[in-house]
Amino acid sequence: MINRKLAKQILKLAKQYPVISLTGPRQSGKTTLVRNLFPKYQYVTLEDLDQRRFANEDPRGFLAEYHQYVILDEVQNCPDLFSYIQGVVDQDQLPGQFILTGSQNFLLLEKISQSLAGRSAIMHLLPLEMHELKESGQTPPSLEKMLIKGFYPRLYEKLVQPQDWYPNYIRTYIERDVRLLKNVHDLDTFQLFLKMCASRAGQLLDLTSLGNDCGISHNTAKSWLNILEASFIIFFLRPHHNNFNKRLVKTPKLYFYDTGLLCSLLGIHSSEQLKSHYLRGGIFETFVVSELKKHIYHQLATSQLYFWRDQQGHEIDCIVENGTDLTAIEIKSSKTISPSFFENLNYWKKLAGDPSKKAFLIYGGEKSQTRSAAQILSWQEIHKIKL
Repeated sequence: MINRKLAKQILKLAKQYPVISLTGPRQSGKTTLVRNLFPKYQYVTLEDLDQRRFANEDPRGFLAEYHQYVILDEVQNCPDLFSYIQGVVDQDQLPGQFILTGSQNFLLLEKISQSLAGRSAIMHLLPLEMHELKESGQTPPSLEKMLIKGFYPRLYEKLVQPQDWYPNYIRTYIERDVRLLKNVHDLDTFQLFLKMCASRAGQLLDLTSLGNDCGISHNTAKSWLNILEASFIIFFLRPHHNNFNKRLVKTPKLYFYDTGLLCSLLGIHSSEQLKSHYLRGGIFETFVVSELKKHIYHQLATSQLYFWRDQQGHEIDCIVENGTDLTAIEIKSSKTISPSFFENLNYWKKLAGDPSKKAFLIYGGEKSQTRSAAQILSWQEIHKIKL
């Protein structure tokens, strides 16, 4: 098993809270992780129709049987159970009594906020971090192969091919998760919408264009983006609010949590395709930003990620905000460093009035080094940025 960074946080909080809630996309390793961390706990999956019927029809009877040190998997399938869990934990007052997992963040978090507020620690397990792979000795042989393979654990545990696994993953996601939502009636159009989102990875969000390309309204496009975001397929990077007396772009940028899924949606299956693809830069930028996002979630860090762009086109790909501390990050897919890569970093630092501000350049090459304008990091060493 590949060691997950979030494991320490889960064990720590299980000593403080009666309920641990773990969300994340399907196949991110939630069940494997909690069953390994809590091997003596009873395990019940509510994807099992018999167990689901038992929990929905007789929640008191279900919790009478499974109420002490139990893992309830895909618990969003039994939404009424949360109120009864509240009663049990209030009565028993046991830390780590329930471990709840779910792949539908929008349903799970709604129920937790209604019934288990203050009783549950909420954490998100995303696909593998690059550093987790590196520590386990499973780093793919090249940047391109890694971007295409992506970071879902099953691709490393079972040695399945990404061109076989991702289409099935997408089909399962749409047919099992999206079908449950009443506001999605046309699954074929939703799949087209997902592919159109992929073609815009790393770009400013244009809802009107996205809706027009799929033949849906602006409001429907917005609603479907909310679904993709809540199920950990995509996320947004908001523009940073510090304008330095400059007019700023106010539109967010769209990213995918996993580059393997992104490449599959774009029809990229080989290193040669990726090297010449028009979205190569956007895919690499997606990789870097998603790595930072995963690191924040798995360390339970409080840092926030943004980008910065003014109306004249000057842009910093990523700004890490930690309290009052700002770190600028420029992202380039090239394997060779060019002096032009530092222009926006120097411009931003000058506007900020602090030429010594921390700055990083992450690129597609192999060697890290320090220069006056920024610390240069290879794509394999993103974890060295302190968040």
